[in-house]
Amino acid sequence: MTDEPAIAMAVRNRTRLRYCAWLIHLYTASGAVAALFTFRYTANSEFRAAFIAMAFALVIDATDGPLARAVEIREQLPLFDGALLDNIVDYLNYVAAPAFLMLRASLLEPGLAGLGVAAFVTLASAYGFCRIDAKTADHYFRGFPSYWNLAAFYLFVFAWPTILNTLVVAILALMVFAPIKFIYPNRTIPMRPLTLSFAVIWAIATVALLLEMPAYNRILLYTSVAFVVYYFVMSLVLQIRTARVTHVSLGVISE
Repeated sequence: MTDEPAIAMAVRNRTRLRYCAWLIHLYTASGAVAALFTFRYTANSEFRAAFIAMAFALVIDATDGPLARAVEIREQLPLFDGALLDNIVDYLNYVAAPAFLMLRASLLEPGLAGLGVAAFVTLASAYGFCRIDAKTADHYFRGFPSYWNLAAFYLFVFAWPTILNTLVVAILALMVFAPIKFIYPNRTIPMRPLTLSFAVIWAIATVALLLEMPAYNRILLYTSVAFVVYYFVMSLVLQIRTARVTHVSLGVISE
């Protein structure tokens, strides 16, 4: 005998999950609206507001993935490509908007030199976003993960000479192509609790910096930068450790 109430409940639960899945996709897509505001504020030279809009986009990007996995979003909406949507929104917020801001805020060398490096950023990141292996099986980013929003923010805060800014941006753009693995904060398993703890401290310090702009508290600034240093150093440490483990494993197999 068919348990009709159980079937009806299963159908209702399935419907609720589908609604939740659509709401999560809408949440992800709202990042594109944040990018639109970033462009608008940047065009009007309202750079503090532009960085705040980027911060909202960053929060959306950091939280939509866990939500999507929680409802098994691909199973609920198999005909909708959430990964493609995420990449489109991320390219706007992490690449196009900050590249435009770096030009508009005169962070790069004037003329063709700065424009050329900004163009290189957009091209390199387009390649990075389209790589099938951009995210490794063990949950790392392959190559510099196009955090140009953060690069633009720190270059703006430190106000270095444009020639130095341009060199830093060019090096980071080249690192998009490098066979280096970078931590994926939400998903890289080694050191994950420590990384997420530091990320929370970084987020608090960086938001406080945004609210203080154009004045900067040195303690907040150095606290924010400390996580960036940790991120690069720990990515390198984990890369070396993984390479050693792989080398040892291959040696054992060959024996």
